[in-house]
Order: sequence, then C-alpha cells, then structure tokens
Amino acid sequence: MFSSLIDKNGLDKEWVELILHARDLGITVDEIREFLSQSLRPD
Repeated sequence: MFSSLIDKNGLDKEWVELILHARDLGITVDEIREFLSQSLRPD
C-alpha cells in the first residue's frame, strides 16, 4: 500500500511504520513533531 509512496518520495520505511503505528495509538503527527523538537533541542 505505502511501498510506492516510500519509493517515490524516498521516505524511510521504518519512520513511516512508526508514524502509522503512532496514529493507530491516537498520536497525531503534530504531537510527534512537538516531541521530536523538544527531544532534539540542546539544553
């Protein structure tokens, strides 16, 4: 289903699977972005 999307856009298959799994758990893409921005921010 997403293999053409992954190949066409060069997306990492593991990241796509993680995002889809998070969505199944009720976590939005915006929540993931916020988490990553806070996690990657230097102290």
